[in-house]
Order: sequence, then C-alpha cells, then structure tokens
Amino acid sequence: MSLEAIEKVTLLEQQSQERKAAAEAEARQIVADAEREGLALLQQVRAEAAANGRKLLREAEEKAAVKAAEISRTAEAESSSLREAAGRNLEAAAEYIVGRVVNH
Repeated sequence: MSLEAIEKVTLLEQQSQERKAAAEAEARQIVADAEREGLALLQQVRAEAAANGRKLLREAEEKAAVKAAEISRTAEAESSSLREAAGRNLEAAAEYIVGRVVNH
C-alpha cells in the first residue's frame, strides 16, 4: 500500500472512532436527560397526587361538617319536642298523683 493510502485509511479509522465516541457521548447524554426528565415528571405527579389527596380530604371534612351540623339541628329539634312533651306529661302525671292521693 502506498503511504497516501495508509494515511487515508488511518484518517478514516480516526474519524470513525471520533464519530463512535461522539455517538456514545450523545447516547449517554440522551439517557441522562431522559432520566432527569423522568424523575422530574415523577416528582410532579407525586406532588399533584398529594395536592389532590389534600383537596379530597378537605372536601370530605367540609361534607362531614355540613352533615354534623344537620344532625345536630335535627337532634336539637327532636330534643326540644321531647322536652315539650315531657312538660305536658309532667302536668298530667302530677294531677293524676294528686287525684289519687286526695281520693285515698
């Protein structure tokens, strides 16, 4: 082989190795970028899930508070009604007892 041909082959081999090294570096960079983006996306999804969980909990607490207030109002109304009925029955019971005592 002539010196020129050897130099050309050497140059081509060197260029090939440089392209291979550049391709490997680019591949490593692509993998690193993908991992970084994947972790960022995972962190974002976790943050959104946590925020959604807090929102659902807050809504459930608000619904529970409304229901508790409703139950309290109902219980208070029933309690008031029972107190009134007890008051009316107390008078009748007292009259009955007095009547039994007086008649005996």
